Formats: sequence, C-alpha cells, structure tokens
Amino acid sequence: MNAQGHQVDGFNVDPATREALGRVAVFMGGDSAEREVSLKSGQAVLNALLAAGVDAFAMDVRGSLLKVVDQPRFDRVFIALHGRGGEDGTVQAILAQAGIPYTGSETLASALAMDKLRSKYVFEGCGLPTPRFRTMTSAEDADSIAEALRMPLSVKPSREGSSIGIRKVNSREELVEAYEAASHLDSLVLVEEWIEGPEFTVSVLQDQALPAIGLSTDHAFYDYDAKYISNDTRYQIPCGLAPEQELKLHELAVESMRVLGCRTWGRVDVMQDTAGNFYILEVNTVPGMTDHSLVPMAAKAAGISFEELVVRILKDTLEPGHD
Repeated sequence: MNAQGHQVDGFNVDPATREALGRVAVFMGGDSAEREVSLKSGQAVLNALLAAGVDAFAMDVRGSLLKVVDQPRFDRVFIALHGRGGEDGTVQAILAQAGIPYTGSETLASALAMDKLRSKYVFEGCGLPTPRFRTMTSAEDADSIAEALRMPLSVKPSREGSSIGIRKVNSREELVEAYEAASHLDSLVLVEEWIEGPEFTVSVLQDQALPAIGLSTDHAFYDYDAKYISNDTRYQIPCGLAPEQELKLHELAVESMRVLGCRTWGRVDVMQDTAGNFYILEVNTVPGMTDHSLVPMAAKAAGISFEELVVRILKDTLEPGHD
C-alpha cells in the first residue's frame, strides 16, 4: 500500500507504452482556493504513476501559468490542479497552444463545467434535469429570487469547486447574508432550489459510468469538510438504488458530460427528490484523487486499481487531438 492508502497491486505499463508516454509532469498545487486538496491529489497520482512504471515527476504550478510551457522538461501533463487556473480551461488553453498533450477535458468543456451557471444553461437547453435557479448580482435581487424560487435555497459562487462558499438558506435575510459571502469569492453568484433527498455521485471513465456512490453526512450537506476532512461521511456502494434507477442515473451522468463536451474522465453530482426524480448539480472535470476521493472509490468498486485508473486517464493523451 502506498503513502496515499491505495493498494499497489503490481499494475504496470508495458515498455512500448512507457516509451510512448515519455516524461510526464503531474501539475498540482497552484494558486486556487483548492490548493491543499490539489497537492494531495497530485501526490497520489504521482505515486500511482511511479508505481506503474511511468517516468513522472511533480510540478507545483504557482504564479504565471505561462511559465509551464517555457522550455518544458516533459512530454505530456497529468492535470491534478483543482479550481481556477487548472480546472477552468486556462491551463488547458496554454498547453494546447504549446502543443503539449494533457489529461482530461479540453478548454471549452473545462470552462463550461467550472461555471455552474452556464453549465446549467446547457443542461436546460438540452432537456436535462437540473434544479430551478436564478443569478444573483446584488442584495436587491433577494426579493424577486425569494418570490420566484422555493425555499430552502442553495447559494454558491458560480466558479468555485469543492463546495467552497456554498450555503443553504431558509429565509430572505439568510439569502442576503449568503450572497454577500459568496460574492467575495466570485462576482457571479448562483441561487438554486434545494433538492431534499439523497445525493449521488457518478464517476465517468472513457464514456462509461462507474458504480454510483450514495452519499450521506451529518453536515447540512456534502460540504468541503465532509469531502476532505471528516471521517464520518458515509459512502454507499452499491448506492442503494434499484437497478433500473441506477441505470437511469448512469445514463444521465454520461449524457451530462457529453453535452458539455467533456472527455476521458469526470464526476457528476446528482440529487434525487422524494418523488424519485434526479437533478444534475454539476460536472467536475478534474475530480479529487485524495484518500477521501470518490473517483478512486468508484473505480475500485468496478475492479480498477488506482494505478490502472491513472494510467488509463494518461494513456488517452496518446490519442489524436489530445493536445
């Protein structure tokens, strides 16, 4: 077992693939609010790649992202950067312009998925279910939003990840307070109806859904602490849904990634209401890969080791168009 708690089962890349991959930089850290999580994800990915025999090294990407393509010492990149700069299309555009292959979604899909508001516009336009919502640009919008949407509400900065800045509110006064807090993180604030019911997350790997995971926590919702710190969050695999419901959930997750243009891998967060209806919350194009993370958990349930998982993600960069 390696330092991140993942089982090393002897999975190795073959010599031809190792040569084709060349030297791999694992981008991690960065300057976003998710820096600490990214460092943990990046280290886990690096350990797994090294265990599989890939020539890989870590790069803590801080400051100007343009420096990463200034005389690069690598052939391709595994992006383990979470949040702004690494997950929003910025580093993807820089690497694409430099002709350096990288893992995960391209520039447009990354930017769309990172922007919760605009991704919801796409879901609505494509007929996919997502909670009713409004944009909030000032405290003066509170009255019209409280009239248009049903309490309780979820207030969130549109372009942050890891549940940073999200609050559940039950009144106009709480809505204003939550908006003020969220607007310090992002000028674009999303308000949506709170879906009461179980939460699920579906990891997608190469257009195939991995086993869905049911989530429960004693927190008000699956927040940052529940995701990365708390040890009492409960993960249910199998997720507890009837087979036909889980199939519907899987299809919804794959389709939500497809309409945003995502590639290779990602994770889709979904709520189910008391009537059994599913609602897409968001798509994550660079999901966490820490020892608390959900993609490795789902992969393990599908019989895919952590080492195989990261190598499969990386090998997709060998396909045409992945630069």
